Amino acid sequence: MSEFNILDYAPLAVMFLVAAGFGASQLLVTQLMGPRKRTATKLMPYECGKDPVGSARERFSIKFYMVAVTFLLFDLEILFLVPFAVAFKDLLGIEKSTGVMFGTIAFLGILAFLATVVVGLIYDWRKGAFDWGSQAKASARAIAIKKREGELPGHPDHVEWQKAA
Repeated sequence: MSEFNILDYAPLAVMFLVAAGFGASQLLVTQLMGPRKRTATKLMPYECGKDPVGSARERFSIKFYMVAVTFLLFDLEILFLVPFAVAFKDLLGIEKSTGVMFGTIAFLGILAFLATVVVGLIYDWRKGAFDWGSQAKASARAIAIKKREGELPGHPDHVEWQKAA
């Protein structure tokens, strides 16, 4: 074993210092040079691309939840596939040397997992989770028209917001 030398970690420390310095400099420059004009639209909370208009108890389309669950499904797929891909070659090597079928069992397990993911994808597809057809477009168009005309309460163009500002 070699001796511990703190200077071996100097490049790592320099990298962290440069990264922290870059982040701090960007925040500082933005605060010093950025515009400071506060408008009702800029002060309004931003929530995932959806204007916070109406009640907090508003019902969402089931498609929203289906897309969210599909995202989780594929997120978990990556979470399992990456470690499997990293360890698979070693498992095949152990299988050759010991004769125990580690690699084959792991491969069959990951195939079963991928089959489950594909079944979930097909289920979502058949239920129409990815079909943002005419109904969704018509609903979005109606909301946009109401916002443009200032009919939705809580919208920045609405009279209550202009009085409060």
